[in-house]
Amino acid sequence: MSGHADTPWRTIHSAHHHCGWDNAIAPVTTVAPGETLTLQCLDAAGGHYNPESTAADIATMDPARVNPVTGPVFVDGAEPGDALKVTIRDFAPSGFGWSAIIPDFGLLADQFTAPRLHLWDYDRTARTPGVFSTHARVPLKPFAGTIGVALAEPGAHDIIPPRRTGGNMDIRDMAAGTELYLPVEVAGALFSVGDTHAAQGDGEVCGTAIESAMDITVTLDLVKGGAPAFPRFSTPGPVTRHLDAKGYEATTGIGPDLMTAARDAVSGMVDHLSRWRDLAPEDAYLLCSVCGDLRISEVVDAPNWVVSFYFPRIVFE
Repeated sequence: MSGHADTPWRTIHSAHHHCGWDNAIAPVTTVAPGETLTLQCLDAAGGHYNPESTAADIATMDPARVNPVTGPVFVDGAEPGDALKVTIRDFAPSGFGWSAIIPDFGLLADQFTAPRLHLWDYDRTARTPGVFSTHARVPLKPFAGTIGVALAEPGAHDIIPPRRTGGNMDIRDMAAGTELYLPVEVAGALFSVGDTHAAQGDGEVCGTAIESAMDITVTLDLVKGGAPAFPRFSTPGPVTRHLDAKGYEATTGIGPDLMTAARDAVSGMVDHLSRWRDLAPEDAYLLCSVCGDLRISEVVDAPNWVVSFYFPRIVFE
């Protein structure tokens, strides 16, 4: 079979997944630098939800099995101090997804204490906007929420916090065409990926995106001696083109603490959407998470900083 960079030559099944970072996990395959492969990824709940699920199913989700990642993949010749270059080629979405308000999780967990589940049925081929309600449709941009390599420290490490080697970064721009550079800390790098999303806003403020199983095709290469201190990436073009056409509604939070300002900005948008579009606050919060963007607007005018929250008006067109 060919190992040409544009033709995947092997597929790693989602059965080969793990739910934490541990450099003792045996690799499922070995690739040479420059090879391309496809990894089948489960959603963030490991397939817990289906089209008949309800909010009651949130309570039975096993927290020890969230964010499964497919792998690890051993990259021949990768050594500590190298950079693993991951070129994201494409995604094959499943067409089914979910978003949820999970008690005790999310930026406004103290304000939204009851579970809520929204199920998505989107066109996996045309990738037209996902229907949230009669009047709200969310443009899609598939990406990998969790993507990284093993840490040097031995033992099991929680999958939820992002780390210097990547992991659960939830950066919406880990999309097709992006080139990601990860610092290698162990021989072979031990690359894994999962937690795929059909769409998400910057911040993922309620704690979930449009969580959706899908296949991801990547090319893995090495930059010898080129490890960055933290992950860095290059995008192939504009990153919000799918949202920009109709402009934005924006709210702000201002004060001496960035996290408090972020909460104030999101709370303001939830209130604004609830009044402007006659949405239940829970639905406004979910929409903010799947397509609204938190931005740090100012960090130099001490003692107060400005955080803004942008919501794309195209959702209601």
